[in-house]
Amino acid sequence: MMNPAQVRTIEITEYQVKSFPNYEISEILAIQLYQKYSQQVEIEFPNYKTANKWQLKAKGWVGYIPLSHEFGLRINPKVPIKNLFGMLEYAYEIKSFRFLEGLMESEDLEEFYNNLAYILAQKILERCGKGLYRTYLSKTEQLAYVRGRLNLQQAIQKPWDTKLKCSYEETTTDISENHILMWTLFIIGSSGLCSERISPTVRKAYQVLQRFVTLKQCSQQDCIEQQYNRLNEDYRILHNLCRFFLENTAPNHETGNRMTLPFLVDMAKLYELFVAEWLKMHLPKNFYLKFQESVKIGKNLLFKIDLVLYDSLTLAPRYILDTKYKTSTTPSTEDVAQVIAYAVSKGCQEVILVYPSYLTHHLNETIGNIRVRSLTFSLEDNINQAGNTFLENLFFSESTLIIEK
Repeated sequence: MMNPAQVRTIEITEYQVKSFPNYEISEILAIQLYQKYSQQVEIEFPNYKTANKWQLKAKGWVGYIPLSHEFGLRINPKVPIKNLFGMLEYAYEIKSFRFLEGLMESEDLEEFYNNLAYILAQKILERCGKGLYRTYLSKTEQLAYVRGRLNLQQAIQKPWDTKLKCSYEETTTDISENHILMWTLFIIGSSGLCSERISPTVRKAYQVLQRFVTLKQCSQQDCIEQQYNRLNEDYRILHNLCRFFLENTAPNHETGNRMTLPFLVDMAKLYELFVAEWLKMHLPKNFYLKFQESVKIGKNLLFKIDLVLYDSLTLAPRYILDTKYKTSTTPSTEDVAQVIAYAVSKGCQEVILVYPSYLTHHLNETIGNIRVRSLTFSLEDNINQAGNTFLENLFFSESTLIIEK
């Protein structure tokens, strides 16, 4: 596994423009960055306007992009690492991993990634020590002896055949629950982000699994679709951690001789999922939440609304929330028009634009019979305190609304 310390790395921070001397980045690597990662990074080639320098700006993604074996781009989050982990705890439902609290001391994304990888590998080794989850697999074979259920009709029709057709069930560990674990370890090991301290543990966990499980490609959706019972309930958290790695490491697996895979987190999606999961745990009992609700208008228009809060008694939609992971100082006209369309489609009179940092110009207006507000669920503060302040502002009437700092 490649040691990131051997790679020359340049750093930028999400949503901030940073300039680099002309000689700092080769044109070949710059073209590669533009062609493969233009969705994540905006790049301006050296010209008169940029004083003959490269200009890079991350567009709401954080992580690490290996452009070659010798050169990489690190995109740092604008939020503290401890709050990035706090979002992860809620978004991927791993709050019961109490021993993860030490991760909050991680100083950079690579350390954050390594600590999570180490914990996953350790927990997989623990589960291997107790025995991997197994289930029954139905088989039908021609055997020299009776096993399970004998096909009597065939035996009567072909009495000369010494092989008997039997149907039986056999326990196996080579199942989807374990395929997810093995594929995730494979992805982590191929990422090029594992340090010399972490690599042996990841490698050991992979080698132990290899004795019982075949390597099969899995996706984050496979993690979501798993069913759990009393025998495999501890897999739930393991799969949630696997989901994080599979969603954010190498969006599409590519075969070939590529030695490293990109680790990229879409902060807008993480923020949206975090707010949804935090609210699920902290909403008053007279409300319930629907996430990513689809609303169809006519034959060709389909809305997906981030969050809708319903009254538990009347079942009526009370609040529509739309998360905006942006560096805005004021809500945009397009965002306001969007949430008003949502409100009209749902017959809801309260819509909220939710931002991760405090705005210079807040919105609190009534358009027709729809009240439109901007509120902050801050990532700059303690997450739970920020969440409580957000709820207070959300439910207080206009006359008692807390003024955000």
